[in-house]
Amino acid sequence: MHELQWTPITLATGLHALDLIGVLAFALSGALLGVRKRFDLFGVLVLGCVTAVGGGAIRDSLTGQTPPLFLRDETYLWAALAGAALAFAFGERLARFERTLSVFDTAGLALFAASGAVGAINIGLGPLGVVFAGMLSGVGGGIIRDLIANEVPEVMYRRDQLYATAAAAGALTVWLLHAHVTPFQAQFAGAAVVVALRWLSRRGWVKLPVRRLPGS
Repeated sequence: MHELQWTPITLATGLHALDLIGVLAFALSGALLGVRKRFDLFGVLVLGCVTAVGGGAIRDSLTGQTPPLFLRDETYLWAALAGAALAFAFGERLARFERTLSVFDTAGLALFAASGAVGAINIGLGPLGVVFAGMLSGVGGGIIRDLIANEVPEVMYRRDQLYATAAAAGALTVWLLHAHVTPFQAQFAGAAVVVALRWLSRRGWVKLPVRRLPGS
C-alpha cells in the first residue's frame, strides 16, 4: 500500500476546494435569506455574494492582503454567484426543509473560520491573530448579510447556538495542529470542531453564560 504524498500542488488544490465549498455554502445561506425576505433576483445575488466573500474581504483588508482574494481569483465570485442563483431558482423547494439555511450557514462558518486561520498562519500571525482572523472570516459575511436583510446579527445574541465562539474554537484548533499535520488536515480538523460545537449548542449541551443586571 502506497502512503499518500502531500505535494504542494495537492495541498493547494485541496485547500482551494474547501474554500470554494465554503463560498458556495455561505452564498446559499445568504441568498436563501434573501428569498425568504422576498428580494428580487439582483437583491438575492448581492446578498448571496456579500455573505460568501464579505468575511474574507474584511480579513484580507485588515491583514494587508489587497486587493481581497475574491478579486484576485474570480472563481470565488463565480462560486458565490452559482450558489446564489441556485437558491433563487430552487428556494421554494429548499425552504421546505426547516434546517436547510442553518446547515449551509454552519458549513460556511466552519470552512471559512478554518481557511482564515490557515491564511493567518501563512502570513506569520501569532495565536491570537490567527484566532481573530479565523473568527472574522467566519462571521463577517453573516454579519453583513443580517444587516442588509434588516436582522439583528445572530452572533450578538444567540448564546444557545454558538457562532463566533465556535468559529474561534475552530481557528484555535488549526493553530494548535498546524505544526504537526498538513494544512489541509489542520483545516479539516478546525472545520470539524466548528460543526461539532454548533451541533452541541443546538441541542442545549453547550451554552455561554449571560450576565444579567438587577431588574433586567
